[in-house]
Amino acid sequence: MPWFWRGLREGVVTTRYPGRPDPYAHALPAAISVRTGASPVTPAEARELCPTGAITADPHSGAARVDRGRCILCGRCTRSRPDVFTAGYGAETAVLARSALVVPRLEETDEALTGLRRELARRTEAFRRSLHIRHVDAGSDGSEEWEIAALLNPVYDIHRLGLFFTASPRHADVLLVTGAGARGMAAPLRRTVEATARPVVVIAAGTDACGGGLFDGSYATHEGGIAAMTGVDIWVPGSPPGPFSLLHALLLATGRLTLAGKATRA
Repeated sequence: MPWFWRGLREGVVTTRYPGRPDPYAHALPAAISVRTGASPVTPAEARELCPTGAITADPHSGAARVDRGRCILCGRCTRSRPDVFTAGYGAETAVLARSALVVPRLEETDEALTGLRRELARRTEAFRRSLHIRHVDAGSDGSEEWEIAALLNPVYDIHRLGLFFTASPRHADVLLVTGAGARGMAAPLRRTVEATARPVVVIAAGTDACGGGLFDGSYATHEGGIAAMTGVDIWVPGSPPGPFSLLHALLLATGRLTLAGKATRA
């Protein structure tokens, strides 16, 4: 009976997100950002600052850019150059184009995203409140799986939003793919995509899936994560991305949220 009294004492712990803002989601340091008006960085220094090559610098202006699809959030850059790099807060980090993971964003990126938004909205029109997700491990280190499992606990409880995990791709609407793109998983992933009902939305979950992470270019993985193995509709950076970031991506996939984080329907 201790669980009964504990439940009465703690009350409802389930987040109200996305219906209401969640302070924890907005206070989460989920990405690295470049400060406005930051000091210049040399290309050589940029290479030293990041173990995965996520940081680049313009050889003429010294302007730094961060590829969140390769960033593993180790914090080396923010500790070494706090005048240039800072932690970006807020869990709503999912994007519709791989190029949009590079910050500061290029102007043409926003223009290109318009067409991607329209296409995704057209494809997700058929989705209703009950949506089924198939998780595929394409060479993960296991960290993303812990965060995915948290989506089912009482705090996040994605069942309240009509989101369910399924063991069969034939019953799935969304494929949630983790891992650095192991070569041995290329054929199984392709068969899974082919077996999934249409329309299907593919989500690359985590830095490994988005850009390969520390394993990029190894003998065992495809270069650039899972993009070499299948088409990707939504990219979620983070090593690993937290449950709020994953939930944000799933709600984007169902058309329930815009990229600005506003709910489009209940």
